This record gives sequence, structure tokens and C-alpha cells, in this order.
Amino acid sequence: QVQLVESGGGLVQAGGSLRLSCAASGRTFSSYAMGWFRQAPGKEREFVAAISWSGGNTYYADSVKGRFTISRDNAKNTVYLQMNSLKPEDTAVYYCAAGYYSSNYYYTERFFYDYWGQGTQVTVSS
Repeated sequence: QVQLVESGGGLVQAGGSLRLSCAASGRTFSSYAMGWFRQAPGKEREFVAAISWSGGNTYYADSVKGRFTISRDNAKNTVYLQMNSLKPEDTAVYYCAAGYYSSNYYYTERFFYDYWGQGTQVTVSS
């Protein structure tokens, strides 16, 4: 069982930056692939970024590539999402997710993930 708690959301002006954190419980965090997803009002939850259990493999949605960076610190049981050059269209609730896989790979689809956090609101004003 893994519990995930996101933090770091807030209100920021366009062009600004935020760093989201996702703290995980459990001793096997380093065995979990992690992902960030987001959901804007009236829209489907969409993939943002993913990272393998080692941190060596990452993948990004085209909409955030070059602006967002996913990373993890397995010693702190935490995954991060650094968001730069924010745009109003980045406004959404951001969720982190965890999935247990033996392969050192990333996963971009929601059904690969077994555990989800409660989400943190990110609002970007124009």
C-alpha cells in the first residue's frame, strides 16, 4: 500500500514557476514508477510526465516538454515536478500516481497506476 500526498500548488502569473512535490509512504517507494497527471475543469485527466523507479528514464507530454522537469529522490520518498514558463492553459489540479513494476521504465497511461494522491491546484493567471 502506498499513500501519496501532493503539495506546492498555488496561484502564479504566466511565465512564472512552481515546484510540486509528492511525498509517498512505504518502504518500497524506490520500486515504483511515478507519474504526474492533471485535470482541468470539464476535461479528462491527462498525462503530464513520468519517471522510472531509478529516475533514469523520463517522458513528457508534448505540451510541457522543455518547460517541466520530473525528478525523484528515493531517499526522501518524494517525486517532484518543476514547472517553468507556466501558461494559463497549465491551470489544473495536478495528481501524482504510483505503479509497481519490475522494469525500469516509465508509463504514460492512467491504467498503469495503482495509487493516486488527492491532487493540488495550480492556477496560472494571464
